[in-house]
Amino acid sequence: MFGTVHKLPSGRYRAMYYGTDGRRYSAPSTFITEKDARGFLALRQAEIIQRTWLPPGTGDKPQAKLTLKTYTERWLRQRDLRSRTREEYRNLLEKQILPRLGELPIASITPDDIRDWYAKLNPKTPTLRSHAYSLLRTILRTALTDGKTHINPCTIRGAGSTKRAHQVQAASVEELAVIIEEMPDRYRAMILIGAWCALRFGEVTELRRQDVQITEGSGVLRIRRGVTRTKDGPEVGPPKTQAGVRDVAIPPHILGAIADHLAVHTGSGANALLFPAVTNPEKHLAGSTFKRHYFPARAKARRDDLHFHDLRHTGAVFAALPTGGDATLYELMQRLGHSTPAAAMNYQSVAKGRAQTVAEKMSRLAGGQ
Repeated sequence: MFGTVHKLPSGRYRAMYYGTDGRRYSAPSTFITEKDARGFLALRQAEIIQRTWLPPGTGDKPQAKLTLKTYTERWLRQRDLRSRTREEYRNLLEKQILPRLGELPIASITPDDIRDWYAKLNPKTPTLRSHAYSLLRTILRTALTDGKTHINPCTIRGAGSTKRAHQVQAASVEELAVIIEEMPDRYRAMILIGAWCALRFGEVTELRRQDVQITEGSGVLRIRRGVTRTKDGPEVGPPKTQAGVRDVAIPPHILGAIADHLAVHTGSGANALLFPAVTNPEKHLAGSTFKRHYFPARAKARRDDLHFHDLRHTGAVFAALPTGGDATLYELMQRLGHSTPAAAMNYQSVAKGRAQTVAEKMSRLAGGQ
């Protein structure tokens, strides 16, 4: 039997029950007869079965009609998101979250509902699974702050994190040399910059002549923008965090290659892209075009596992090695554009003012002067 009814010394009856949140609730008033008290409990039980129950004090009854699907649409509209991020969130919602949870009133979603949903996500895609859980947890945290629900039911410990599926092994200097040799001339500097300056693909492909400053014996890449691919095409914007806006000292041993690239493969205008599309110098290089050359080149080096982003990992390792850049944690964070130490610590641990020293030490690792 759902709930309990107690007769009070006054002769009236009190009705009590457990809500879907595991908490015990009492009727707002007592009843003259036990039948009336049982009737109240029957109504609450029906609401719980129909998933329209709301804890007392969380708002008017119409709030029960606010489904997760409706709330997520509002949540997305209210956020200032990059196009690519918005696309990723919508994809997670439409394919992973809303099919099972979208029609539930947001205030009635319980930890059990979340656990049942999470258990049915494909365990063979752990990264996708953790991203979906993290997004749902963030949305429901906002709902709690907005007063649309009384708890955040996302309580599964560790569900929002996952172990790296692709274990990165840094490329060696010798492997990089093979890859560079096998690449078309117009892309060789791209490999050098990706590895020795530890840039992301979107940062490299948005580099323009005005972003490269080379003087005698030293050089700097001014990272102020990046390009991302969206369904509507390339989108140029600032780095995700303020830390991503940075000046990266160029190791001296690759200065000549970059200068040669600027002279041969880059337009004369300040806004000219360093690595434009082959068919149109004003358009960004597509990842698919680059891969057609990069994949065979990495195969020659017997490094089929080496993604372009792994070149960034390689550069970070070179910078952190005692025999390489010997960068401190702060220096490494500066060079990589990290806003927190966590990711930079993976490379071992940049003090202000030593950026050029780090770059010069990295050159010595490659046999440069």
